Parts: sequence; C-alpha cells; structure tokens
Amino acid sequence: MLKGRHFKTLQDYSTEEITHLLDLSIELKKRMKAKEKYRPMEGYSMAMIFQKRSTRTRVSTETGISYLGGHALFLGKDDIQLGKNETLKDTALVLSRFNDLILARVFDHSDIEELAEHSSSPVINALSDKFHPLQILADFMAIKEHFGRLGGLTIAWVGDGNNVLHSIMAAAPKMGMNLRIATPTGYEPMQDVTDRCKEDAEKHGTQLVLTTDPKEAVRGANVIVTDTWVSMGQDDEKERRLRDFAGYQVTMGLAEEASDDWIFMHCLPRKQNEVDDEVFYSDRSIVFDEAENRMYTVMAVALALLGLDNS
Repeated sequence: MLKGRHFKTLQDYSTEEITHLLDLSIELKKRMKAKEKYRPMEGYSMAMIFQKRSTRTRVSTETGISYLGGHALFLGKDDIQLGKNETLKDTALVLSRFNDLILARVFDHSDIEELAEHSSSPVINALSDKFHPLQILADFMAIKEHFGRLGGLTIAWVGDGNNVLHSIMAAAPKMGMNLRIATPTGYEPMQDVTDRCKEDAEKHGTQLVLTTDPKEAVRGANVIVTDTWVSMGQDDEKERRLRDFAGYQVTMGLAEEASDDWIFMHCLPRKQNEVDDEVFYSDRSIVFDEAENRMYTVMAVALALLGLDNS
C-alpha cells in the first residue's frame, strides 16, 4: 500500500494509512517481545543521515532494523560530505544507489524535501525543524495501547509551537482526536500547518482550540503533552525562552483541569522546567512507553515503504 512512498510528514498520509502503520507497529512489538525470529529485511540496507545528535532515534533505528535482518548505516555530520563539499542532490543520488532507504535527521525541512526529490529510494524524515512524524507515530501507538482507542480522545499541548506539535496537528484530526493547544504569544505553530489542521478538523468533525492559557488547553483533556522549550540550535535564545514560558510547566496542579483519566507524554530529553518530577515519574506518565515505541514505529515505516509489510 505504501511501497516506494516517502515519509516526510503525516500530512501526506490518510487515516487508513496511519492506522495501518500503527497496527503494524503493534504487531511488530508483539513479535519482538515474543522473541520471534522475523527477518524480512535481510539483504536490505538503510543509510541514516544525522545532522543532529540523538539517543532514541539512532538506537531505536539501528536496533530495530537489525532485528528485521537489515543493515542500518550511521552517517554523522562529519562522516559524509553532506552540504559541504557535495550538494544534497548529489548525496541523495549516490546514497540511493547503495541503500534501499534513506533516513535523515536534519535541521531544515527543506533538506528532507530535497533529499526526497532526488533519491530513488524512499526517504524517512527522522526529524526536521518543521515535522517529526516518527515521534508522533510512537506517541499515538502509546496512547492507543493505554486507552484502547484514539477516536474521541482530547490531546492538550502545553509548550512551544514546534515540529512535534506540527506533527500532532497533521495527524490528530485524521484519527478523530480533539486538539487543544496552549503556546505563549509569539510561539504559535506555523500558519500553514494551522490552516491545514483546521481544514482536517472540520472534515473529520474534531475540535481545534488555540490559546495562550495552559489551563484552558488542559481542561477536560485525556492526554497532556509538552516538549523542550529550547531546541537544538536555539541555545542563544535560552534565557528569553525560559522567561516567555513562565507558567507553562506541567504540574499536578495544572493537571487538575484535565479529565480524570489523564496521562502525560514527553518525547525526551526532558528538563524539569517543562514538567516537574511529580508528574514526569508518576503512574500517569507514559514517557518511557512512547520512547520504547520509537523502535517499533520506525520498523513499521521501513517495512511499509519497502513493500514488506505483508510478509
């Protein structure tokens, strides 16, 4: 169904396609937990371009592709000529001659677009400044495992209008989920992403709320989500951002506004100013479930883009 497609953003994927990837991820998790030998990627390779360092993305991908019998090759910013002595176009043309998949964790989303334009192999966005689709598959998988469903649930986002939020906005309405977003003034999600989310919410009959009040966003929510306030490459903005995000820390006090069954999520790495220890390490927190699921979702995407998802 998805063979040969790029995985740049969940905006490109339908409800049925996202559901398929989630179901496949859950199936793979069961197989791996059972220590079942399942190696459909024998003879296949993936190039992994990392402009940004990572713990979960690198380890989950290398381990997951290995479980499937494939080979994942790590290429850090000092390992190849990417954007220095060789253009992105030429890098894509060369790597896709060697590798069946190209996974890229980059700064600019335009780099993902350019790699996909010139690669003859499917390109997987492992993070860009605009979208983080693999993370949201892992998050939605964890939510589905916890509640048994996605449709009808309400997600509250408290924090920066960043790439993780953009990917939630790209997928939540399609999965029948309401979305309530609180960001400080000046940190709202990108307008084109918001416009698309509004269209999808209207089409799928879900609610989208944009506010600057964390309590308003959290009110009645089943899932409370936050993320870093200072992303890689924003270190020079740290002091200003910490001032601007005052009052946005997720605490048990804030969560009193949520539904009785609320859970907490964070894609990691986490800093205490974003969420306090009481919430982060509580029974309400499923942060390590979503971290674990990063492996199964990248495995599912790799198999689907290679057309090996029915093997």
